[in-house]
Amino acid sequence: MATADDVRRIALSLPGAVEKLAWGMPTFRVDGPGGKVFASLDDDDRVMGVKCPKEDREELIAAEPGKFFIREGHDDNYAWMRVRLAALDDEDELYAVLADSWRQAAPRRLLAAHPDLEAGRGGPEG
Repeated sequence: MATADDVRRIALSLPGAVEKLAWGMPTFRVDGPGGKVFASLDDDDRVMGVKCPKEDREELIAAEPGKFFIREGHDDNYAWMRVRLAALDDEDELYAVLADSWRQAAPRRLLAAHPDLEAGRGGPEG
């Protein structure tokens, strides 16, 4: 089962990632101007938020509603979804989810400098 410590360790291993407290919870951002958030931990440390295009999240939530969801009234209008850490298959899946979110937040120059993260560690399937 993935933990908040696993999220923190993997998120901070991504290039340019920093942790910053915001809205009373840990957020993980790509450092630099704009510092886009790519992940956050909810206050109970059992759920993380990640970037996800709206059109993709609907499919993910429909396929695995026990794993992925949106917080009604909060995530509705954003390219963001929640992930239940206990529902993730393993650390490779956690890495894949975080790396995908990081790619959506990282500036082009950082993506170009890290082509190994283009498809994540072992691709999206882990």
